[in-house]
Amino acid sequence: MTDTPRTSPTLGWDAASRSEITQLARDIARHCAAFREPIPRLALRQVADTLLPYLILCALMLGAAANGYEWRALPLAIPAGGLLVRLFIIQHDCGHGSFLPSRRGNDGLGRVLSLLTVTPYDSWKRAHALHHATTGDLSRRGTGDVHTLTVREYLALPRSARMRYRLYRNPFILIVIGSPLNFLLLQRLPTGVGLPWRTAWRDVIALDAALLAALGLLALAIGSVGPVLWVFLPVISVAAWIGGWLFYVQHQYEEMVWEEAEAWDFHRAALGGSSYYALPRVLQWFTGNVGLHHVHHLNSRIPNYRLQECLDGHEVLGRVGRLTLRDSLNCLRLALWDEKARKMIGFADLRHHQPA
Repeated sequence: MTDTPRTSPTLGWDAASRSEITQLARDIARHCAAFREPIPRLALRQVADTLLPYLILCALMLGAAANGYEWRALPLAIPAGGLLVRLFIIQHDCGHGSFLPSRRGNDGLGRVLSLLTVTPYDSWKRAHALHHATTGDLSRRGTGDVHTLTVREYLALPRSARMRYRLYRNPFILIVIGSPLNFLLLQRLPTGVGLPWRTAWRDVIALDAALLAALGLLALAIGSVGPVLWVFLPVISVAAWIGGWLFYVQHQYEEMVWEEAEAWDFHRAALGGSSYYALPRVLQWFTGNVGLHHVHHLNSRIPNYRLQECLDGHEVLGRVGRLTLRDSLNCLRLALWDEKARKMIGFADLRHHQPA
């Protein structure tokens, strides 16, 4: 195995070490390739141990809400939301063709789960593939990522545009408000997914119609739409908050690496542009191992239930880009890519820069 540069958790992302890091990343990618085969029994077990308890919790919430115990049912939205995140990860793996052995099986399961995750499967799959193909590339920002400016770009903006960017990057706006808004409203619209309009329209509207039919039938069976919304909205919101936070810390941490197009390399960007979010075991279970995101970006065909096995098999994967829960809180202040320091910084750090 290639010797690991002994510089920092980022493995020394300076110009002199780029070739060394590229070779290391490609060596690790070859290691990861050994874990890409789906294991049907593990996949089916994961569907069962996630979908069944999720449906049971939703049924308990719906029954309580229908009988006037709405507020007593509300705490169940937290574990139900966590299970919905895990279902989203299964759908996510289906989109990569990694969860089950057959393409038809992956697409079929992914489309069924989209009724629960309220995420249009086919459109999301295509947009997410663009995210994987462009992570860390400064020239191809904008599809499936958190909008990020460099320090130079930010300082060149007029004051009004700076204020809009600051507002957008505010964690309360971006995650607390933005994440549920994205899942509940924006994904109901066939715009902003980076795909041909007709393709997006077909996929998104088909899911919207199916959701309306499913929610309508539930409301008809219960006798009122209120209890249905009392379950649907809190559970989706909890899942969106968790998912929004996970996506944020996966690509918005201090040592996150961005490159100009001429210097960008897929494997180096995967290893240096995606974090390893080392969560407690129970949280890792609910989040479907998605915190092992650098492994996932090195080879997106590894099913989530094999990511830990892959990480354990290579010593470097357990060290590079590692964030603990406490570390991840520092990510909240980050908003800009500093081209000179080659790291993410916060607005407060701009005092060290000359204004444009």
